[in-house]
Amino acid sequence: MPAPLPDLTAAPTPTFLFTGGAVITGSEAVPDLERGDVLVHDGAVVAVGEDLRRQPELAGLVGEALMVDARGRIIAPGFVDTHRHAWQAQMRRSIPDVTDLMSYVTTTLARTAPAYTPEDMLVGTRLAALSAIDSGITTLLDFSHNSRSAAHTDAAIQALADSGIRGVHASMAPHFGDWDEQWPGDLERVVSRYQGSAGGRLSVRLGALATDEIAGQRLAYGPALGAVAQGLDIGVSIDAVFGDASSAAILDWARDGLLGPSVTLIHATGLSDDAWKAMGDLGATVSLAPTSEPQIGLESGVPAIDEALAAGIRPGLSIDVEVALSGDMFTQMRTLLAIQRMRAVERRPGAPAQRITTRDVLDFATLQGARTLGLGDLTGSIEPGKRADLLLVDAQSIGMMPLNDAIGALVLGAAAGDIEAVLVDGIPRKWAGRIVGVDLDALVEDVEASRDRIVRRVG
Repeated sequence: MPAPLPDLTAAPTPTFLFTGGAVITGSEAVPDLERGDVLVHDGAVVAVGEDLRRQPELAGLVGEALMVDARGRIIAPGFVDTHRHAWQAQMRRSIPDVTDLMSYVTTTLARTAPAYTPEDMLVGTRLAALSAIDSGITTLLDFSHNSRSAAHTDAAIQALADSGIRGVHASMAPHFGDWDEQWPGDLERVVSRYQGSAGGRLSVRLGALATDEIAGQRLAYGPALGAVAQGLDIGVSIDAVFGDASSAAILDWARDGLLGPSVTLIHATGLSDDAWKAMGDLGATVSLAPTSEPQIGLESGVPAIDEALAAGIRPGLSIDVEVALSGDMFTQMRTLLAIQRMRAVERRPGAPAQRITTRDVLDFATLQGARTLGLGDLTGSIEPGKRADLLLVDAQSIGMMPLNDAIGALVLGAAAGDIEAVLVDGIPRKWAGRIVGVDLDALVEDVEASRDRIVRRVG
């Protein structure tokens, strides 16, 4: 078994040297290492190499570093979740057999969402962020579409900050029910107050829907919301992108100068060839939710991985709604891999000619996810100069041993329980298999109390 991780309280330091692990860099410039070291200082990756203790120029940092014996472990980039409705977490798996999109809309968005107070937003978002960290997700886009008041928004953002995750708050008004009508006007305050806060780990985006089919024109992306985002210099995440109406909307955005690298299209199922061409030509990014699309039945029900790749887009991956789905990235990678390869094996007209690989889906879950959110220069891979968002995974657990292929083991064999450490900005947020600084008993009480209050209000 791997050597125990050192005690953090005995030697608090901003410098770590992880030695002798199988290093998956996820980088296009820095190769993977069958056995190597990663040096972290002051929140950033300083060096990656086979034996950094032999490099004289690093002697000073190595001398002050906390040595972490990574033999028998995998060192990997943290996962990036490009789209999750975090406020719903205390209602997890409450509709596990959801039949279609409208049953989700009517139960969760029309009935349950209006019952949320700012405190419930805080509890749900905090639970989602902490469980994301526990399962190796170091960056989370919270598509917070229950911003009923400024207080609801502030509570959701505070939860991200408190968790220590690299959080992206995508703010959107609620679909249904009473609210303060403060959105999108309140975004100026939100950006001014929170953009780059929490040590640079928090950022803000505009959330919107593709069309007016679900909740009316006020939430549909177009010239008005595009002007808001451009005026505030923030990215846009657009949900419910599927079908003919969304295809027509995409062509309108392209014509009006509203489509580009700062715009992320979520789901993107059942789109026309012309829409995909516009997306690829203009550099739009795509967030796939591999379990959501088939389980909830979004348009074609098939994650649009082949369409994205054909358009020259390498997508990010996302969780979507935990009320009906799994909340970890391992499930997303495996589901996408299985569905794409199943389609390739079908050999029907239009089926993909190439099968994606475990390296591909890991890339989607890390570096491409970061690029999807406009954070590719900061995170998504382990290479000098990037922030130290990384995982330490036990490769000698009973479900992982023996280690024959590091990427194959991580993608196909690992689970949250195999993740021994999670660092975000070089700060340990999970260590020796436990979330750092969180009273789990108190968290259980808060989550269950919030759920029970919501259920009583909904009736």
